[in-house]
Amino acid sequence: MSARTSCTMRTMCTMRTMTPRSRSRSEMAQDGPRIGRSTTHPRPRSDRRFRPTRCDATSTYRELQAVAEEAARAGAAVVQEAVDKPRNISSKSTSADLVTETDLASEAAILAVLRKHFPSHAILGEEGGVTGDMNSEYLWCVDPLDGTTNFAHGYPSFAVLVACCRHATPVASTVVEFAGGPGTWVQRVYTARRNGGATMNGVPISVSGTRELVQSLVTTGFGYDHDAAWLANMGLFQTFTDVTRGVRRLGSAGVDMCHVACGLVEAYWEPRLKPWDQAAGSLVVEEAGGTVTTMDGRAFSVFDRSVLVSNTHLHDQLLSVIEPVTTDLIANKGVDFSPFKVQGYSVHAGAQLD
Repeated sequence: MSARTSCTMRTMCTMRTMTPRSRSRSEMAQDGPRIGRSTTHPRPRSDRRFRPTRCDATSTYRELQAVAEEAARAGAAVVQEAVDKPRNISSKSTSADLVTETDLASEAAILAVLRKHFPSHAILGEEGGVTGDMNSEYLWCVDPLDGTTNFAHGYPSFAVLVACCRHATPVASTVVEFAGGPGTWVQRVYTARRNGGATMNGVPISVSGTRELVQSLVTTGFGYDHDAAWLANMGLFQTFTDVTRGVRRLGSAGVDMCHVACGLVEAYWEPRLKPWDQAAGSLVVEEAGGTVTTMDGRAFSVFDRSVLVSNTHLHDQLLSVIEPVTTDLIANKGVDFSPFKVQGYSVHAGAQLD
């Protein structure tokens, strides 16, 4: 690829330089919010003298980010056209699990962009399932309309989510949030690239600097199945209502995560999500200085079935409450939080980036 070649020639990735040591999470947490300036974080470097792989990856991730934004904007254009018009609404798994013609049309517009640029990549869409080359190391996760119920009622927030994962790790993403209301809709476009920071409408964003739960505002979400996990999360909702400034439930995982990333709220958690719900927003949070784990504190992959994102400062305090509840669900309540399986996809969830 010419972009990779030019990247290698420009940087002459052959010189080894002295770099500062990698900083710990606690050290990063001391910096406070970084709103309005770069959110790119120091990363540890290998001792290898030649680094063309990293140079190539930077170029590739930049290209993936551009395509993610193009695809998300294509889907958002479909949603914008339909947002204040009558809707044909049907249901899927339950009467509350809605799908509209706009979901389907948005996904078609997104997939057309992805297939034009990367015909050999795998794609996992909420409405259309898995398509493309299942042997590709790249998997696109697409939610063409996250928060369909909100959209159906003209209630913010809802969003278009597009993310590209390499193995199980998001490397580029875009979230287009619809905020405002009927007749006054505005779009917030969040983009992120692995090791490249996060922006909202082109401006760098950062998580908040809040360090005390009592001063925080947090969010969560609830699935359609009223089972043990749903009931346990109701308990967490009550617990955090008592020890924070409040708990909100917006109905869009992607929007909730981006609100953490730009400092509007301090944390978000939810069980039983799917890859298309969490891939795009989780990368925005990480690149804005936040922390992403499962609800029982394990390292996160997009195939995991629970997620906790925070501004980093409060993550351990949140886990001290959420982790025991989640562990009890798995060990004693028989709740299945096993990884989401993408039928036919050959790259396992534990695969790591170079």
